Amino acid sequence: MDDFSLEGEELRDALDKIAIINQVLGGNQLTLAGVKQLLSSNEKKITIVDVGCGNGDMLRALAEFGKKNNYIFNLIGIDANAFTINHAEQLSSKYSNISYQCLDIFEEEFGKIEYDILLCTLTLHHFKNNQIDYLLELFVKQAKIGIVINDLHRNVIAYRLFQALCFVFRLNKMSREDGLVSILRGFKKEELVTFSKHNDLKNYTINWKWAFRYQWIIRNIRY
Repeated sequence: MDDFSLEGEELRDALDKIAIINQVLGGNQLTLAGVKQLLSSNEKKITIVDVGCGNGDMLRALAEFGKKNNYIFNLIGIDANAFTINHAEQLSSKYSNISYQCLDIFEEEFGKIEYDILLCTLTLHHFKNNQIDYLLELFVKQAKIGIVINDLHRNVIAYRLFQALCFVFRLNKMSREDGLVSILRGFKKEELVTFSKHNDLKNYTINWKWAFRYQWIIRNIRY
C-alpha cells in the first residue's frame, strides 16, 4: 500500500477493513484521547490535519466529537494516493467541515498548510529514520498546539494477533501483507525516545496502549 498509484476494489476493501480493525481495537479512541489532551476549553476553533488519512474514518469521528462538544473543527485529510482521497471524500460527503488533499507530505506544498493539531496514525512506520526526523521537525514547526502520533509496537505477540485477525476479518492479500510488514516496521519505546531527544522535543509523552500501540503526544511549547 506504499505504492501511491494503487487503486481499485482491492484497495477500497483494504482501506475499509483497516478502518474497521482500528475501530474495534480502539485505535480511533486512542487518537481521540490524544486530541482531547491537547484541546483547551478556551479554544473552540481548531484546524486538525490527518496525514495518511486512509478512508477518513478518524476525521469523521472527530467531526462527530466536535459537534457534540461545541468545537468548530476544520478537518483536513492528507494522502498521496488519489484513489484513497476520492474514496474518503465519498464517505465524508455529509461532513461540510472535512476536506481532503492529495499530497505527498514531502512536497513543498504540504509544508505551507497551517494547522493547530497534526495527527499521524499508523503512518510514521512507513518512513526511514532520516525521513522521520525531517517530518518531526516540520510537524513541530507547523503545529501551533501539538501532534498526536499513534503507531505500532514492534512485537511478536502483535504479529501473531494480526495473523489471527486476518482470518477473523477475512482480509485480502494486500491487507494481510501490509499489516504484517507494518508490524515489523513498528517501533520500540526507546526508539521513539531517541527520536524525541534527537529532535530536541521538550514537552512530550510516550505511552503504550492496547492493542500494541504507542501514543506519542508532542505539545508545542509555543502554545
